[in-house]
Amino acid sequence: MPIFRPIRQLRISEEIADQLKQTIVSGYFKAGEKLPPERDLAEEFQVSRVAIREALRSLENSGFIVTRQGATGGAYVTDLTFENLAKTFLDLFMADKISIPEMHQLRMLVEPEVARLAALKITPEYAQLLKDTLEAEQLPISSLSEDLERKQRLHFILAEMCGNRFFEALVRSAMELTRKVVEAVKPDPRTMHPAGMHRPIVEAVLTGDAKAAAESMGRHTTEFGEILIKMEKIYREKNSNSVS
Repeated sequence: MPIFRPIRQLRISEEIADQLKQTIVSGYFKAGEKLPPERDLAEEFQVSRVAIREALRSLENSGFIVTRQGATGGAYVTDLTFENLAKTFLDLFMADKISIPEMHQLRMLVEPEVARLAALKITPEYAQLLKDTLEAEQLPISSLSEDLERKQRLHFILAEMCGNRFFEALVRSAMELTRKVVEAVKPDPRTMHPAGMHRPIVEAVLTGDAKAAAESMGRHTTEFGEILIKMEKIYREKNSNSVS
């Protein structure tokens, strides 16, 4: 029994891509599964294989599928994760469509609420995870990349704890953009984000004090946001000089 409708609209490839996308998000085609061959799709949609290729290219660009070559080649459904949204954030930043001050405003709204919700949902397992993460931040720094991974881990844990996947997606995307800027500027991690900046947040979350957790995160986001805004200026200047 056919699962797709014949296409009659003018923008054929877009309509095909939309129908294919619906089958993926609805679970008809699951992560790792191979889509039908171009020939079969063209027959079912009653369009040319060129239109099918354009639709598949659009889906690949948006992260819904990956195209493989060889004997087992074809279009395979990807596992949709937060990385797709994070990549979009990075692309927009690189194209100068969003800025660090704008991201800072977003973080000021979202992250205190994330910390507040996390404090309300603390469990023994998460408590130990937060303590371990805080201790890891005190270890000697061997590289900027390692330090970034340690410091961002706390934000990822709180975002997971809060139980809101929209918030988690936004936090993860903001963290990836932050990493991009920091790694490009290469500041001294000891002065950029000294160990201990997260301690008041963790202590409030561990005691289940939602108000204190939100306030502590708000102060931290403000403090680090000012540092990051300065780094963005350096980043933009570097890129401008390299182009000229």
